[in-house]
Amino acid sequence: MSTTQSEKQALFITSLIIFWYSSNIGVLLLNKLLLSNYGFSFPIFLTMCHMSACAVLSYVSIVFLKIVPFQRIKSRSQFFRLATLSIVFCGSVVGGNISLRYLPVSFNQAVGATTPFFTALFAYLITLKREAWITYGCLVPVVAGVVIASGGEPSFHLYGFIMCIGATAARAFKSVLQGVLLSSEGEKLNSMNLLLYMSPIAILVLLPATFVMEPNVIDVTTTPATEHRYLGLLILVNSAMAYGANLLNFLVTKHTSALTLQVLGNAKGAVAVVISILLFRNPVTFIGIAGYTMTVMGVVAYGEAKRRYK
Repeated sequence: MSTTQSEKQALFITSLIIFWYSSNIGVLLLNKLLLSNYGFSFPIFLTMCHMSACAVLSYVSIVFLKIVPFQRIKSRSQFFRLATLSIVFCGSVVGGNISLRYLPVSFNQAVGATTPFFTALFAYLITLKREAWITYGCLVPVVAGVVIASGGEPSFHLYGFIMCIGATAARAFKSVLQGVLLSSEGEKLNSMNLLLYMSPIAILVLLPATFVMEPNVIDVTTTPATEHRYLGLLILVNSAMAYGANLLNFLVTKHTSALTLQVLGNAKGAVAVVISILLFRNPVTFIGIAGYTMTVMGVVAYGEAKRRYK
């Protein structure tokens, strides 16, 4: 009986990981398809669609389906902390989507892999938290790999690169800030409740930004055009998948561990790169592949060093 139970558990976790991979890579590739190949050049509006889906589906999942217990905001200061996190989160997602307009997914993932470097930097600057020197040493190939990959990237675009670096830094800043702002036991929120509160705030920030910076989006999305067939369906699927990626991220962490998620995340980046090259047929060079490989190996070494010298 116990063997059957363990087999069911293993099958369940394997299924979760497959769905998590599919949703994360699916969102990334659909974003690229919409923003670059499909000609829908409205990254802020697309991010707002993602946040709208996250707000609605988070409410349904928590309040009606009760996937996790509902956690209330307990003070005005906690709300302002959540608002700060939401604005930083907005910046990271919008920056990432803008970069996909100009950069291939493979290079976008290479730059995104430098998140541990920025996390370590912000952790030191904000909390003065120091790691072992060997841990910092592992970050050298992480940065060096991206520098090498940049030199060997045929489709390099400076503005797209700056946006991608900014998005990566904002993502790392958000994770450090989250640990600082929601550090007290009474104010800690699980990732699903955090998404429930952050999404509506993000919509309030993104809505005026969309009208000011992307005024043509209304005409494009409301007027049927031959070059934008199935646009509504693609945005709907993309937005639902964005929420699914967050939900599955939470479930995989819950049923495995944060370390397992980190290892799987490193592998996911490599899988996304291979699929994107096959799908979009963007040119790659040996130098670019070597640089990305160096970055991934540096990230793996950093994670291992951090675990050993914690």
